[in-house]
Amino acid sequence: MTDLVVGDGGREAAVRLEEYRAELTGYCYRMLGSYAEAEDAVQETMVRAWRNIEGFEGRSSLRSWVYRIATNVCLDALAAGRRRALPMDLSEPSPGASAPGAPEEPAVWIGPCPGGDPGAAVAAGESVRLAFVAALQHLPPRQRATLILRDVLAFSAREVAELHGSTVASVNSALQRARATLAAHRGPADGPEPRPTDAVRRVLAERYARAFSRYDMEELGMLLHVDATLCLPPYAKWMRGVPDIRAWLTGPAVGCRGSRLIPTTANGTTAFGQYRPRTDGTGYEPWALQVIEFSGDRITGINAFRDTGRLFPLFGLPARA
Repeated sequence: MTDLVVGDGGREAAVRLEEYRAELTGYCYRMLGSYAEAEDAVQETMVRAWRNIEGFEGRSSLRSWVYRIATNVCLDALAAGRRRALPMDLSEPSPGASAPGAPEEPAVWIGPCPGGDPGAAVAAGESVRLAFVAALQHLPPRQRATLILRDVLAFSAREVAELHGSTVASVNSALQRARATLAAHRGPADGPEPRPTDAVRRVLAERYARAFSRYDMEELGMLLHVDATLCLPPYAKWMRGVPDIRAWLTGPAVGCRGSRLIPTTANGTTAFGQYRPRTDGTGYEPWALQVIEFSGDRITGINAFRDTGRLFPLFGLPARA
């Protein structure tokens, strides 16, 4: 790229741009539902910002300016793509004893993001949870951006209006419609359920890892909420309730008996890299990234993502256990 000649303000802005990369990644992830696409969107945002940094005159904050660019990048990406989802958004639950069927294309699914919230410094609550990100995908793209900017990233209505090139009244109207749509699509686990303390979550996670590795169905049944779900991207299959989850684990998924789990963090919650015993008895193979959801003193969701070739390096998990 040709070197840019910028004034003192432009040079300072260029240095500060990189400070926004983490929170922009969180924003783009919520917008797009894919961490890989979010990273690409942020990189494109940075490229566009660098190309236009000499035109930044400080009429708005640098943060608002770079978010305007990121929003346009995301809107461009969403114009050509289909809505990403979790399996429970696409079909009814199925019996645990049945086979999963053929896998869907990866672009269908909401993907996990590594670590805690990429925008932790500015995010609120559990706004990076898989269920929340999936619910966001029901919103039209511009409404989605408005809700994230206002309710998650705490932009003012005036700032969002300037960012969108609209009015405060239209921003407030879009936000009201977005909140109503979001409320209609969020499930019981996203309501005012009690969040476990860090200590309770840690104990539940440790008990779950031990029980799963031992394939102790009685202990797993005690840890799971009565309406707990298990979903299996890239398969559309998902199941609800302890009996069907147990039927799955002891039926089609019985080869997971004796798996090893290595802890990590995804979407601000506990996750595990699952390594299943090889059928030839020569060790363990990467099998799934399990993202665990909690409410109160129970586990309410197990999301098992099978794209280990891409996900395990992203989450710092070893190629073998």
